[in-house]
Amino acid sequence: METINDFEDLQVWRLAREQCKEVSCYLIKFLALREFELISQIKRSWGSVMDNIAEGFERGGNSEFIFFLGIAKGSNGELRSQFWRALDLDLISHENFSNFIEKNKIIGKRINSFILYLKNSELKGIKFKKKNES
Repeated sequence: METINDFEDLQVWRLAREQCKEVSCYLIKFLALREFELISQIKRSWGSVMDNIAEGFERGGNSEFIFFLGIAKGSNGELRSQFWRALDLDLISHENFSNFIEKNKIIGKRINSFILYLKNSELKGIKFKKKNES
């Protein structure tokens, strides 16, 4: 297993970052179609996924990290819902929508798996060694 020293080392953060890049391309298209309300809502959630993973990691303890991963997972779901609206408004093709949703669901599953791993881990974060060590 590779050593994780920074949030940038986390695969789930890197996937969330890739999702942000992809979303930014769609925002440019939505802007051209003058869908300002949807753009505003997407902008509030798209970066939240990667940002909350980073913030939770930097807090240094598993309980805080789990909390922020939960927020990231919620933002990821919110973003998926917004793309359903984009599909319903015919702002995105079915093919692009399906590709986006598939990647988005993978991120959600990875975040959930990470939460479960942290909940069951004896390591309690960079602030702590093991829960019973002093």
